[in-house]
Amino acid sequence: MDVRMFVSGRRVKKWQFVHLFATCFILSLMVFWGPIDNHIVSHMKSYSYRYLINSYDFVNDSLSLKHSVDGATHYQYLINHEEKCQAQDILLLLFVKTAPENYDRRSAIRKTWGNEKYVQSQLNANIKTLFALGTPSNPLTREELQRKLVWEDQVYSDLIQQDFADSFYNLTLKLLLQFSWANSFCPHAKFLMTADDDIFIHMPNLIEYLQSLEKIGVQDFWIGRVHRGAPPVRDKRSKYYVPYDMYQWPAYPDYTAGAAYVISSDVAAKVHEASQTLNSSLYIDDVFMGLCANKMGVVPQNHVFFSGEGKTPYHPCIYNKMMTSHGHVQDLQDLWRDATDPKVKTISKGFFGKIYCRIIKIVLLCKLTYMDTYPCRAAFV
Repeated sequence: MDVRMFVSGRRVKKWQFVHLFATCFILSLMVFWGPIDNHIVSHMKSYSYRYLINSYDFVNDSLSLKHSVDGATHYQYLINHEEKCQAQDILLLLFVKTAPENYDRRSAIRKTWGNEKYVQSQLNANIKTLFALGTPSNPLTREELQRKLVWEDQVYSDLIQQDFADSFYNLTLKLLLQFSWANSFCPHAKFLMTADDDIFIHMPNLIEYLQSLEKIGVQDFWIGRVHRGAPPVRDKRSKYYVPYDMYQWPAYPDYTAGAAYVISSDVAAKVHEASQTLNSSLYIDDVFMGLCANKMGVVPQNHVFFSGEGKTPYHPCIYNKMMTSHGHVQDLQDLWRDATDPKVKTISKGFFGKIYCRIIKIVLLCKLTYMDTYPCRAAFV
């Protein structure tokens, strides 16, 4: 017994030494290399912080507001549809982040992956699609464009708009709009998804996946393309530049790319709660989402068929598994037609079909040059 206690004590001391060493290492990086604005150095600091210390409690404390404030209620609704979620059996509440001038993108989405009637009739699921936006930012065209938005909503009844300027630096306000709306008007939806308006979503694959999760009553679910140990950008020339007085730490908590991710209803409620207590001046919305989730103890899960920034390869063997692909505007309807063709599912059936698609995916995804689409391991799933 004494020997075991001695060994256990040595293990504790060893762990404490490693933790102390890691802390000193991070502090030395921050103190001595802090002024160096270098891509490699910033990633060394962020990964060291993420994997050695990996504690964000004091980060959240530093960003906490003194009083609980609903950031979204500072802005009035110009267009709203409180009645959108009257049905009780909603599988997915789908928010599409869009700019006021992107009518053509919204129109294409309504005809493809955002089409509620298609999902109901062909996939036997109930989804609700809403386009989230602020006000036109160009003062010269603001009134005319706003009139067009009102007309568009009278036709389709699928816009929600608040009176903040629609710009890159207000993306967090758009995130707050989505979660505040979901919490107020659609808390019973099983899942919530947010996506950009240049995303392609393979809705049949996604719905099948979510229906399987609904059967087991999944909770604390947050899935997408996960960024781990990402450092803040300190280059003032970048639109992602974050000054030290806004976020002083060397690494962000884990988060999913804002282009497209899915969460369960309990996570949506938790994120909304956290968003009321954290400083929302951090204008990178997916990072802010990561901070909110981290405060509530929610960890993102990576899905290999959620795309990065690049378009995924066009091939039936890819369509068979794909969830999202990024960067689609002009080709959205063509891709929708090809990817949802019933013949896609037959190409990988049987022993030889599986071998054929495995080879195709290895050729398309496992390249020596980096491609920010699906990772090589997706070829073996």
